[in-house]
Amino acid sequence: MPTVNVLTRSGEVMGNLDMSDDFVNAEVNKNVLHQVVVAQLANMRSGTASTKTRAEVVGSGRKLFRQKGTGRARAGNSKSPTRVHGGVAFGPRPRSFRQSTPKRMLRLALRSALADKFQNNNVTIIDDINLEKPKTKEMVGLLQNLGLDGKILIVLDVDNKNVYYSARNIPQVNVCTWNLLNTYDVLWHDKLLITQAAVQKLEEKFQK
Repeated sequence: MPTVNVLTRSGEVMGNLDMSDDFVNAEVNKNVLHQVVVAQLANMRSGTASTKTRAEVVGSGRKLFRQKGTGRARAGNSKSPTRVHGGVAFGPRPRSFRQSTPKRMLRLALRSALADKFQNNNVTIIDDINLEKPKTKEMVGLLQNLGLDGKILIVLDVDNKNVYYSARNIPQVNVCTWNLLNTYDVLWHDKLLITQAAVQKLEEKFQK
């Protein structure tokens, strides 16, 4: 059974936490990780490019001039695609890039991503992060005490606005609760800082 250190805010070891081997040393399924990340990035796309057809352009449907006798080409109304301010022929239309992913695959991908972080020693467990008021300086000091730098994801067991406001001005540092974790966020960040209560809830989630 793997044992991980639980640190205090000052970076000192306050105890150990026994974790399930199936959770920490789970197999990392790279194929599922790739498929889930591609789907998640696709779902972020808005696909809002749009043009109006001749049926949607505002304008009169009156024939511009008579059919014969003018010497000009036969013309219908002003909404024709060949005219300025007319409709667009074969232009882009709103589309959805959304990809549906089975829940079991999402679960497996998140489990693989977390296992990868544990196996590469990129997870730091802290007993608690409780700030009396929002203070960016305190959060910077906390991360320095823990020896964390780069892209860091702070995972909480419950929503804490003081922690969120303290971290939001620090570049590449983000905060979320354990139940909102997703595969892309776990992989994008270099290191995870997780509270003891949050990691226990995650472990229970994947044991069900």
